[in-house]
Amino acid sequence: MKKQLLSAILLGATLFGAKAQLSPHDLNAPFGWATCTSLTTGDTYPVTGGNDGSLTTLKSNGGDMKAALNDAIQHYDIVVLDGSDGDFTISSSLTLKELRDKTIVGINNARLRSQFHVTDEIKAALDSVGVKNMSGNDGGGTLVNGVSVKEEGEYYTRKTLIELLGDEKESYRKSGIFTLNQCENIIIRNLAFIGPGSVDVGGYDLISVIGSTHLWIDHCAFTDGMDGNMDITQKADFVTVSWCTFAYTEQSYAHAFSNLIAGSDDPSQGEFNLNVTWANCWWQAGCQNRMPMARFGVIHLFNNFYDCPGASRCINPRKDSDFLIENNYFAPGVTRIFSQTDAAAYVWRGNLFSEAFTPQDYGTVLVPYTYTLYEASEVEPVVSDPQNGAGATLKNPLDMTPGTSAMETAETAAPLWRSGSFIIARDASATIDLYSMSGSLLDSQKGRLDTAPLPPGNYLTRCRGEVMRVICR
Repeated sequence: MKKQLLSAILLGATLFGAKAQLSPHDLNAPFGWATCTSLTTGDTYPVTGGNDGSLTTLKSNGGDMKAALNDAIQHYDIVVLDGSDGDFTISSSLTLKELRDKTIVGINNARLRSQFHVTDEIKAALDSVGVKNMSGNDGGGTLVNGVSVKEEGEYYTRKTLIELLGDEKESYRKSGIFTLNQCENIIIRNLAFIGPGSVDVGGYDLISVIGSTHLWIDHCAFTDGMDGNMDITQKADFVTVSWCTFAYTEQSYAHAFSNLIAGSDDPSQGEFNLNVTWANCWWQAGCQNRMPMARFGVIHLFNNFYDCPGASRCINPRKDSDFLIENNYFAPGVTRIFSQTDAAAYVWRGNLFSEAFTPQDYGTVLVPYTYTLYEASEVEPVVSDPQNGAGATLKNPLDMTPGTSAMETAETAAPLWRSGSFIIARDASATIDLYSMSGSLLDSQKGRLDTAPLPPGNYLTRCRGEVMRVICR
């Protein structure tokens, strides 16, 4: 029986017209874990969001936009938030439960902002009781509303705010924007999310992803989340976060912990879930921790910019997690790059460090999808470009034509190409590595690799910055 060789490489095509503002490294289409259907099956799930469904455009009326935003999202497939009339103020996090096939995008500098914010008066009150010097582990107590709080710092923060604000219900703790609960096939692009400022009250995140799957969050800016900027928990899975910025400003007080994956070591959080891709993201000044911190999932970090001098901990694999860390750039002043506790595996490839750091691998980590890397030395200018880098920089966020951003055609850009049963490197001196989907290195050849002897199945090849999934039939 004649064997058929198929391959998939995420490459761009020629730039055309209005699409010229995109970075040459911007695929302009879902990729990564969002497109997977299992730990070993990638590039198979079509993340379409609202696709070509019903559309509505919403502008701010200057008041609380929570109800209007909820109505639009519930009744339309595609919601365009137009920022030309000002920010969208949200009184408390909008829970979107069990929704499917939705696209939410921003135009004209659309920003969603929490109604509550941490004031100088609040900061002074917290300073007066010494909150910043208190324990984050134990020493808590019971609040006047009957709520028991374990951690000393959180207890005295909440106690002080209840006394200052007179709100025993602590409604301010819900100061987030979206809670995506059990949703599927959601696209969020080109929006700025602005929180009240970080403060340790066990509050809401700007976006909380709970049990949701197949999400693509692209070209968004997250600033001053109360608890985190964006957290992913409770069996959420198959999420890609690309071209996003994360920052904390002087608005924040404490707990500037940006991105958490899994809220505890309990396996019920998602022992075989919580798989997330982070690509072309920018952790900026003010971020102190969790960039990301993760348990259980397979976390892929590539071509990200760590620009957070003074951070206490950047990348933090925890219980049973696997981290693949590739071609990221760590700026001057970023010294506390990595700390792990009970991780299953972590692998470093092609990263660039401005400060002294020697990465060490433990185990093997592979992902089942196709992706393309560029050199870590290019990350800072690419990701920080104000015209087409990370953040809400898209001119037309509803245009998601795959591969319309690359400067070169696939024929001239690809390090790898196929001919018959052969995988061929355009540079004949380059080494092609062949892996099984379980991560075992099967073969290494210079210049060309023959797949004819391989049994039918899925494989991965890697040549320099290019990873290609190969299907032998």
